[in-house]
Amino acid sequence: MAGSERDHSRCCFTEWLNTQESDLSDLLRAQAQTPRAGTISPADRHSLAQLAQNIIDHFQDYINKRSHFARRDATAFFAPAWCSPLENSLLWIAGCRPCLYIRLVYALCGSEFESQLDEFLQGTRTGNLGELSWNQFSQVNDLQMKTIREEDRLSVQMAGLQDEVADQPLAVLANKAVRVGEPNREVERALDEHARGMARILEEADELRLRTLKELISFLTPLQAVEFLLAAKKLHLSVREWGKSRDHLHGRSSDPPVS
Repeated sequence: MAGSERDHSRCCFTEWLNTQESDLSDLLRAQAQTPRAGTISPADRHSLAQLAQNIIDHFQDYINKRSHFARRDATAFFAPAWCSPLENSLLWIAGCRPCLYIRLVYALCGSEFESQLDEFLQGTRTGNLGELSWNQFSQVNDLQMKTIREEDRLSVQMAGLQDEVADQPLAVLANKAVRVGEPNREVERALDEHARGMARILEEADELRLRTLKELISFLTPLQAVEFLLAAKKLHLSVREWGKSRDHLHGRSSDPPVS
């Protein structure tokens, strides 16, 4: 990837982070301004639903942009230089595993239920993720099973792409080369084809992430959706700051974490 293209890819990710931070502010503001579930008006529900849709639209815009750059060379997105080693260690096909969204819902559901058990026993309803209905649990569980199958399918495809490095033509070309790593047209063609395969699987993984997020949000009430998205944004941005802290601790970066 040319330097300017790599810079464009980095800028794309930086813009996405800025959007994440802006979305987080909007979610925090909405949470603070929204009354308890029993008194939420239709206007409040519409406002929360619109906020959730805006955030989904932002994600759609991001994956469209990075797909454009990935088609030029997808390899940079699988261990991006603009992310910390901690962030890269958590990547699954250049992003988070889609099932992480569902596990987060389950974690929040249990946490909210435990923290508000007394209120629940007294008949006080909050309408948050601690009050998922049986139908919602069933829908989320079905989505989890379907998503796991899709993740497994893509993981197999990714393994196949990695196995190709020890297969024809790359292994044969490497063995025939006079000098180790000697470039030639055949090698470049093979590497370009490998990169195109990685771009295709990245796009499929991103579509699965987006599709899973959309379906999950559709099962939740607007208030629950906002609570979930708020937790997801906090987790993403926290992992980034934790990664900076680890890098700073081990002397890997001159960019200190946010204090």
